[in-house]
Amino acid sequence: MTNAALHVARTGLDAQQERMQVIANNIANVNTTGFKRDRANFQTLAYQYMKEPGATSSGDDKYTQGAALGTGVKMTGTSRSDTQGSLNQTGNALDVAIQGNGFFQVQQPDGTTAYTRDGNFSLSSEGQITTADGRALVPNIQVPQGVTNITIGADGTVSATAAGSTEATQLGKIQLASFTNPTGLKSVGDNLLTETQASGAPQVGDAGTEGRGSIEQGSLEASNVNVVEELVDMIETQRAYEVNSKMIKATDEMLQFANQQI
Repeated sequence: MTNAALHVARTGLDAQQERMQVIANNIANVNTTGFKRDRANFQTLAYQYMKEPGATSSGDDKYTQGAALGTGVKMTGTSRSDTQGSLNQTGNALDVAIQGNGFFQVQQPDGTTAYTRDGNFSLSSEGQITTADGRALVPNIQVPQGVTNITIGADGTVSATAAGSTEATQLGKIQLASFTNPTGLKSVGDNLLTETQASGAPQVGDAGTEGRGSIEQGSLEASNVNVVEELVDMIETQRAYEVNSKMIKATDEMLQFANQQI
């Protein structure tokens, strides 16, 4: 049984190390635009039953309690918290944030669509509105040369005023995608998420409709990471790791004692 205790303690070390990596990633992205913090989820491993509850003890009597030995813990996955991050004013006409639910759509190099809360957009040499690394916004919005002012409404309508003109011309509309289960989206790096079977298909529409949030021009959404909470979780994880380490040491000492006495 002491060998089993070593195995259980080892699973505890692995689980806490994985949780620490999740926390470290949250802290590392505290200043990443639109980043959503992750939480590690755990689950018990299979139990070994020495005595089944309800089994016959003697005669017609039955055990009211079982005797179960746990075999450890494992991390089952991570849950992304989609709570709203604070909006930071930038004054940049192409910086946009989503107040509420929804994701911007950008085109991947392979032609597929990815989703992001990072509204730090800019113009390409051809006048397309793109992400910082050149991925075009979907639907594509082309800004002509000579524009002096770009306005983005709360519903995503993009308008521009040409030099020498007093009237704005509508260039297109930024649409948002929403999902039945946004936590089921797959993180692929570069502030991007992709659709999965768990997330469901995207429902694309105008901002401010069917539960989608509104668009705020001149703002960027900060990450929703709370550094104080992450530090508390880090200390808790460190203490749990230390306790599992002590369990391995204590079990090893028990084995040494047994070997010396035999």
